[in-house]
Amino acid sequence: MTGQTAGVEIRFVGSGDAFGTGGRFQTCIRLHTDGFTALVDCGATSLTAMRAQELDPGEVDTVVISHLHADHFGGLPFLILDGQFSRREKPLTVIGPTGTQARLHTTMEACYPGSTSVQRRFDVRVLELDGAGTPQDTGPARVTGWEVDHASGAPALAVQVSLAGAVFGYSGDTAWTPALLDAARGTDLFACEAYTYDRNLRYHLDYATILTHASSLAASRLILTHLGPGMLSRAGEAAHQVAYDGLTVRV
Repeated sequence: MTGQTAGVEIRFVGSGDAFGTGGRFQTCIRLHTDGFTALVDCGATSLTAMRAQELDPGEVDTVVISHLHADHFGGLPFLILDGQFSRREKPLTVIGPTGTQARLHTTMEACYPGSTSVQRRFDVRVLELDGAGTPQDTGPARVTGWEVDHASGAPALAVQVSLAGAVFGYSGDTAWTPALLDAARGTDLFACEAYTYDRNLRYHLDYATILTHASSLAASRLILTHLGPGMLSRAGEAAHQVAYDGLTVRV
């Protein structure tokens, strides 16, 4: 564990791929410490996943977005509208790659026309990461992003969140890139996409490639997530822990 900490609870609310393989919810990783809650990615199914696990969407202070594909980003309109209808008053901060603010506006208008002009009881603040390792602070958390290799119509990021003395890293979706070494460095837990087992697929990681580089990933713990059908069917062969919906770890 990095430094002195009261502990951060990390829950894989959703650990699945874009298509719900194995009945899993799309990517949504909850970081929680006393008085602060962040989500790392908020896929389209995330509100349903939180309800199923009896987690309160209204407690979320910050949402960190790795990239602007719907299985990582598409739950934001639902989270914001849920806050509107539940009479939320606590501000919400969204931190993502360049283009996040414009894409959020477009997505909300596509899903619920007129929703962006409604007067809410709470503010939604959007911050954008430059992808070059420059951090952004939100409450007690520091968020850093590095651009990776995944086409999404905007830069895609691997991210790192420092909170309450603990450090969490996430690969996002990407082919292998040295930027992952930056995102994993010094983390207490690094969540890494393993979409396929050994099949090379453009813009994604396979487990065989992860094994090749595992010794260079300077993380205290590595957990595999975002498993596609082939990887999920062979998850028992992996030497690393595999996430599942609801998996909770404290660092």
